[in-house]
Amino acid sequence: MNRQVFRVAVYRFKATFRQRRGGYLAIILLVGLIGGLALGAVAGARRTQSSFSTYLASTNPSVFQVFDAFQNPSLGFTNGYEPATVARIAALPGVRREGTVVGFDGNLDDNAVRGVRSAIGAGEKPPVIEGSFDGEYTTEDRVTLVQGHLADPRDAGQAVMDAQAATEAGVHVGSVITLGFNSDAQEDGTNPNPPAAVVARIRLVGLVVFSQDVVEDQIDALGSAEVLLSPALTRRLAACCATYSYSFIQPSGDRSVGALEREVESSFPKAAQAAFGGARLTSATVAKADRTLKPEAIALAAFGGLAMLAALLIAGQVIGRQLRQGAGDLETMRALGADPALTVADGVVGTVSAVVLGSLLAVAVAIGLSPLAPLGPVRPVYPDIGVAFDWTVLGLGFALLVVVLGGVSVALASIRAPHQLAARRRLIRERRSSLAHAAAAAGLPTPAVTGIRFALEPGSGSDAVPVRSAILGAVLAVTVVVATVTFGTSLSSLVSHPALYGWNWNYALVSGFAGDEDLPAHQTATLLAHDHDVVAASGVYLGDGLQLDREGVTVLGASPNAPVAPPLLSGHGLEAANQVVLAASTLASLHKAVGDTVVASNGVSKPVTLRIVGTVTMPAFGGLEMGTGAIVDYRLIPAAVRNAQESTIPGPNAYLIRTRGGETPSALRGLDSINQTLNRTNSDDQPAGGVVTVLRPAEIVNSRSIQVIPTVLGAGLAVGAVGALALILITSVRRRRRDLAVLKTLGLSGRQLATVIAWQSSVAVAIGTLVGVPLGIVLGRVLWDLFANLIHAVPAPSVPALTIAGIVVGALVLANVVAAVPGRIAARTPTGSLLRDE
Repeated sequence: MNRQVFRVAVYRFKATFRQRRGGYLAIILLVGLIGGLALGAVAGARRTQSSFSTYLASTNPSVFQVFDAFQNPSLGFTNGYEPATVARIAALPGVRREGTVVGFDGNLDDNAVRGVRSAIGAGEKPPVIEGSFDGEYTTEDRVTLVQGHLADPRDAGQAVMDAQAATEAGVHVGSVITLGFNSDAQEDGTNPNPPAAVVARIRLVGLVVFSQDVVEDQIDALGSAEVLLSPALTRRLAACCATYSYSFIQPSGDRSVGALEREVESSFPKAAQAAFGGARLTSATVAKADRTLKPEAIALAAFGGLAMLAALLIAGQVIGRQLRQGAGDLETMRALGADPALTVADGVVGTVSAVVLGSLLAVAVAIGLSPLAPLGPVRPVYPDIGVAFDWTVLGLGFALLVVVLGGVSVALASIRAPHQLAARRRLIRERRSSLAHAAAAAGLPTPAVTGIRFALEPGSGSDAVPVRSAILGAVLAVTVVVATVTFGTSLSSLVSHPALYGWNWNYALVSGFAGDEDLPAHQTATLLAHDHDVVAASGVYLGDGLQLDREGVTVLGASPNAPVAPPLLSGHGLEAANQVVLAASTLASLHKAVGDTVVASNGVSKPVTLRIVGTVTMPAFGGLEMGTGAIVDYRLIPAAVRNAQESTIPGPNAYLIRTRGGETPSALRGLDSINQTLNRTNSDDQPAGGVVTVLRPAEIVNSRSIQVIPTVLGAGLAVGAVGALALILITSVRRRRRDLAVLKTLGLSGRQLATVIAWQSSVAVAIGTLVGVPLGIVLGRVLWDLFANLIHAVPAPSVPALTIAGIVVGALVLANVVAAVPGRIAARTPTGSLLRDE
């Protein structure tokens, strides 16, 4: 654009600004609001996905942990805390910082303080009692305070808890509890219930959140209750009453984590390595959190992408309408000698300026929406919930809006330039609709035939109307609304059908300490077989202790052809001892496929070759996750791992139970009775922890925060589509004023002219539903399958037929409502002045 053309274009912009300012304002608001919603959603998705890593970084996290000691003479430990071992680890050259946590065997005395009554639910572990006196949990791996204050390091009478421990103990901030601790000598003695060697009276001064508990499966919550003693009391108890201890390590920057792990492991007895598996990377917590947050982030990003698409399409329609307003002036300018460059530039200055201002508004809106992120479980502990500036999203989004919509402005201005229109008029004749011809032949009323013609025939010359835009907008709106409804219904179906996320039974009878203990197999199986409500039951072992192709895998130990098992995704279930069934992520990490073989080793017996016969959706149970784990013959798990608590009862750890009629009060009462019988007849071991219903994985627990996204998306885009349809109808009325005037002269009443516009709107929306409904169903199912595969759920999309039928009816009703204002404008079309101009 040369300087002269630019100066004339700017002059024309100033001269016509007053009459065109409404259109410019519409462009600014549409681009700003819908585009800002899109940018805000994408930025929120990125903030949600990275939220746990951001939170964890604020806690000064360690890199890995190792068990230092465990009070067990058979493993070579006479005390659960050995200062010499801790000192050796801290003195290693690659250790920048070491923090030690000491655990104790303590019990809450319900009778010591009035108003305190513990309430440990079915399957829950009693609170873990731990402490540190070297800064762990206060300077390294800092806990997040949510109520009250942290314990005074010098006061042995103060402690903090997490919310789960406070619930189980029946206390609140300010409550006083009495804890009794057993000494190491008592733990080694023959008395199973010795009197407390040390009694401590403690005031709860605060509630905290531990980083490892922020994102967790529901079964993890059963064992996440923790009491954190003050450093003063921890130091006092460590020498006499420690049950275990472990170190959290921060390596120096120039040291390999793997090499440091090996050095650290060599600092404590081999027996401890065999018992506890050596070092454990804390990065596993980050990986699990990222997997859990990914569905929410993807849903938000998809919402932002669709909103951006809507912003571009709707704004493009408004820009086209704005440029068409000056079509008459362009003909005059062309007649006066204006060249093509000038006629193209006319109007572009205004629309491009509006696009730039709208894009700046979109950035501002996105920044304003940023405090709503992150979504999900990390939000309550996120270190800085406030205005955020994701310049990557904001910068790229601003450039996308300006470049695409600026290009649309130039392209539409070029297409509608007088020299281009004149060339097309010579080559193209006005298109006639066969549907309108068929409607006339069928004898439909004149308003109906005319409305159909207006909806499908764009006309020619200066009276041409963008009918394709109206139909395209209707198709887009219906497609997106139906797709989001299909996705939302499928999400609700997933949440309400536990079998889709691995819980392919109604109840689980778990052993004590959330499945860490063992159940008497013969007695439990007999009791379940005689329960009228029990249809099928399978005993299982839970835990680690097995490697597949030298990769450690959490396993579900079962019997071949067990009647109750996780739901299959492919292949078949475990039918023989030489087979293995894998979760999808584990299969991928092993780089295997169904039909391949893996070598299983447990460190005790000779390695065996197993054939992969199927894939499953795993339950979040006993260390398993939806996408990780394996089902193997339980005899492959070492006996020491199957009976980690050295109980006289051999196992299994849990029974998976399917009951008649699903979850019913009668079935629960019967299983609770079995639980009581097991504990009564095995009183020395107390094997049964309780009967639990569905335990949801973290992905499902957190899915409720994204269930509203499809609704907001569908509603937002529907509003945008309705606005665009209204603008197109108004444009149509203005461009067809001559046709309307002729019809009015021929005898059509104002009401009939309004009916013409209603038919025009209804036909456009009807075509939109005919095309958009099947497209929306297909798109919704595809999106749901991708989402389900992402979280390793059973891909079972749900199509809400009644809801979609309601959407179709609602769209047609809305089409007539939207046509009301343009219809009134059509009814008031003046005939005399228009026909006199002709």
